[in-house]
Amino acid sequence: MAAETLNGLKVAILVTDGFEQVEMTEPRQALDEAGAETRLVSPMDGQVKAWNFKEWGDTFPVDMALDSARPEDFDALLLPGGVINPDKLRALPEAVAFVKAFFDAGKPVASICHGPWTIIEAGAAHGRRLTSWPSLKTDLQNAGAQWVDQDVVVDQGLVTSRKPDDIPAFNPEVIKLFASARGPSRQAAAE
Repeated sequence: MAAETLNGLKVAILVTDGFEQVEMTEPRQALDEAGAETRLVSPMDGQVKAWNFKEWGDTFPVDMALDSARPEDFDALLLPGGVINPDKLRALPEAVAFVKAFFDAGKPVASICHGPWTIIEAGAAHGRRLTSWPSLKTDLQNAGAQWVDQDVVVDQGLVTSRKPDDIPAFNPEVIKLFASARGPSRQAAAE
């Protein structure tokens, strides 16, 4: 991962209460170490509370309120999973619109576990090959996606993984995909 540089790349991490803690913290750390500027974007005020496998986890400060976040100010999007988080986000029109804007603009998106629920709601699963937590298989197939049971899948500007155990495969692919968001001119400017 060290060979890839994300210096100056702005990454939105969309979460609300109940995101799987490790699915936000480990990818965020990898992105930060590669030079990206990550921001927790949330419909929650002040802070969000993580889920830590079987119980509530830590709280994290929200960097930017969803209602003031503009997709055009970011280069890429990370959607952590957990069951509660994406289920709440997919029911919020402003969260769905935020996610949809990244796909509409052709910006790279990374999602893990139950995160693809929000992708379905944004209408962006159709025609894509991806993976997720196994219980989303039918939802994704019904949305027109090709679901596969692999640790990481990259397709059409989207990288997905199934669960926390996949993070070692997920993080390098996220960095590689997000590095492509620069394009040749932005890559040269960052170096």
